[in-house]
Amino acid sequence: MVIRKRLIIWLVKAYLKKSGRSLVLSFFVGLVVFFLLIILLQFISWPFLNTKTNAIGIAGTHTIQTLPSSILDKLGYGLTIVSEDGVITPGLASSWEIKDNGKTYIFHLQKESVFHDGKKVESSDIQYGFSQASVERPNKLTIIYKLKDPYAPFLVTVSEPVFRKGFIGTGRYKVKNIVLNGDFIKSMTIVSRKGPRVVEQYIFYTNQETLKLALLLGEISQAHGLTDTSYKNIKLQTFPNSTVMQSTNYHKLITLFYNTKDSLLSDKKMRNALSLALPESFVYGERVFVPFAPQNIYFDPALQKKQDLRHSKELMQTPDKNASAQARLTINIKTLPKYKNTAIEIAKLWKRLDIETSIEEVKSVPPLFQIYLGDLTLPHDPDQYTIWHSDQKNNITKYKNLRVDKLLEDGRKTTDLTKRKEIYRDFQKYLLDDSPAAFLYFPYEYNFIRK
Repeated sequence: MVIRKRLIIWLVKAYLKKSGRSLVLSFFVGLVVFFLLIILLQFISWPFLNTKTNAIGIAGTHTIQTLPSSILDKLGYGLTIVSEDGVITPGLASSWEIKDNGKTYIFHLQKESVFHDGKKVESSDIQYGFSQASVERPNKLTIIYKLKDPYAPFLVTVSEPVFRKGFIGTGRYKVKNIVLNGDFIKSMTIVSRKGPRVVEQYIFYTNQETLKLALLLGEISQAHGLTDTSYKNIKLQTFPNSTVMQSTNYHKLITLFYNTKDSLLSDKKMRNALSLALPESFVYGERVFVPFAPQNIYFDPALQKKQDLRHSKELMQTPDKNASAQARLTINIKTLPKYKNTAIEIAKLWKRLDIETSIEEVKSVPPLFQIYLGDLTLPHDPDQYTIWHSDQKNNITKYKNLRVDKLLEDGRKTTDLTKRKEIYRDFQKYLLDDSPAAFLYFPYEYNFIRK
């Protein structure tokens, strides 16, 4: 046993004497490499090792063609980009020219733009399919549209994101997977192209109640676009390790539409009287008096109004109506269910004008109504021709004013920004004076995020 121990010691000493320097050197080299790997992994582990998936719920049914702009804008760019204030900026096109009195649009494409698969964007990839325009592609970086008539909103029209077959876009995120339920999207997974490898999975629910239930059951970590923060008797704000963020939807305007052909509301004074009695604020959203968002370059702040019950009562004192007749005045509001509380609040104020208001819930725009409380989807362009022009079927108020008609016609033909601002400033003034509708508020929305 003693001899064996001595033999082992002798072998170790002999080995260290022969290879000791190499062994020590290898140890220190290994130590340096170890620490270098730790430092290096701090930079490469996020993209390749620590993928984070955010499960985001959204209420509403959508097809591939009707995806919310909040998702589409992440996936691709159009020839132009429309900012929140309504200003047109370059997208896939670096510049453009407008010729032939607004009937010819020439777009020059960015040289460095590429699709998610690495292919460079060329004029042949731009396929909007406009039926009222001819297309020319003189080279790979130029595309020309020739319209039959001048159409100023065209620059906004071509802000729609461009995709190649397979939903291949040019945006900050690319599509990883789409799950369909018939024609409708059940879920969509998109992946960030830059920075941390963030994966967003959007799951679509039929309505807000099922969306909130999915949140409570833990199916999703985020819920976007909620109109309120409660589910039955549960307040979402009370959830631990969670955040509720409030925002304003400036693309949806909650509006009272007056039937201008109604025997009572055909009187402009009556419509103005009802509008002047409305409150100066609503708890459900940001108050507004014109059909433009406050940050929009076409918004006219001078047209903001204040509640004036005294003037409202004066407008209602018409010679052909005695006091007893006015006391029996009744009005009917047909409202979408989600705005019923707003209708009740308005009815209480109109009661101070000796007006009795009945409220009826409807699922969509009714074919016949006296007053309809619903939402107005605002276009990115100031053009509201289809909403207010007297010959348009979407003019649900049946409003007719030849001066306003002319302004709407000129507005969609005029490409000069200064002139367009003047046109739509006059449009707002005359529209507000006639009051075919009362604009109430841009609704608040809430995003719930569980950490």
